[in-house]
Amino acid sequence: MTVEKVILVGIDTGDGDIDRSLDELAELAVTAGAEVVGRSTQAREYPHPGTYIGKGKVEELEILIDALNATGIICDDELSPAQMKNLEDMLNIKVMDRTMLILDIFAGRATSNEGKIQVELAQLRYSLTRLAGHGTAMSRLGGGIGTRGPGETKLETDKRRIRSRISNLKEELRDVIRHREVTRSKREKEGLPVVAIVGYTNAGKSTLLNKISGSDVLSEDKLFATLDPTTRNVVLPSGMEILLTDTVGFINKLPHHLIDAFKSTLEEAKYADVIVHVVDSVNPGRDMQTDIVYSTLDSLKISGKPVITLFNKCDREDKGRPDDASLIHRDSRAERVLDISALTGQGIDEFLDALTDILRASKAHIDIVLSYNEGSILQRIRTKGEIIKEEYLSEGVHIEAYVPRELAYLGKEPDKEEEY
Repeated sequence: MTVEKVILVGIDTGDGDIDRSLDELAELAVTAGAEVVGRSTQAREYPHPGTYIGKGKVEELEILIDALNATGIICDDELSPAQMKNLEDMLNIKVMDRTMLILDIFAGRATSNEGKIQVELAQLRYSLTRLAGHGTAMSRLGGGIGTRGPGETKLETDKRRIRSRISNLKEELRDVIRHREVTRSKREKEGLPVVAIVGYTNAGKSTLLNKISGSDVLSEDKLFATLDPTTRNVVLPSGMEILLTDTVGFINKLPHHLIDAFKSTLEEAKYADVIVHVVDSVNPGRDMQTDIVYSTLDSLKISGKPVITLFNKCDREDKGRPDDASLIHRDSRAERVLDISALTGQGIDEFLDALTDILRASKAHIDIVLSYNEGSILQRIRTKGEIIKEEYLSEGVHIEAYVPRELAYLGKEPDKEEEY
């Protein structure tokens, strides 16, 4: 198999993040199986509308391509159809952008039927705009009646085929979403709290899920190691049972095609009782990554939920780090902030205690004695609540528990007026 030798190309808008962004792009390229042989950046307020970089920079890039024997370039932003075509014509080389790269990685990582549908849908939407962009050149075969060329005919055929496939995939995805809603409805009836793990890609979400649930979800030190959401039943040390869901990782400049396609998956967080935000504490860009996670959640209208932020990989941090007050981990949007290592288990007990406290805060505490003929009520408490104490007495069953608010009345004496 021939390995693509690529040069990374980016626009430095002066925000100071170009090196970090290209570092991430390099990781993406390696994940996709390419070899990065060089970089080229240009300081500009905004990309050139026709060629992404300026004409002079294109000429420099052409020399660099020859010198490094590159077989392609990858631009750090999503290119317009015109930009991609113009660069290909001027450089006579394969031109890719960040979106194409991420879509390629997603296509190779999706394993579930839903994941495959979502990725193909995103790819086709991306391809459709590119196909339309090439249509102008393909139709320049003359003017007037009778001069319509075969290229244009094929273009229209391809566009109809892609639109038809997109329509079919949308219907398949609707079926998957309906199934997800049925599953979610069953969960709500069971009364189990749902905890969603979110975070930047490669922050350690799957490793955390594995550590807590004892499962074996694929977790590797690479971008987008897992794509398909995974839900596991977990019993906390307190005895409370929860559903823990790992979601797809976020990334800078996440293609809108993917946000649209994976919206149903990402919206699992919308129905969660608690959001667990995992941050890679040793990544120098962790503040930017945190902002991206929250902006993505905001764009999906996922807000107003308690958040626990876990600064992961503390086992790899510099031991002298806590002495520097400027490096203390903070997150103003989180109710609790903890340092953990999902790999070694450090801090996991404290996290589970914090999670229990937050979940209990949304419940009612009851301490009652049920007569032995009130077995149905006891069963409801067992099913939907967290029993702290269950003691069998001569007069009945003494129950102390945390229950959903709708069962709070069980711990209260009825008003005298209500008895008449």
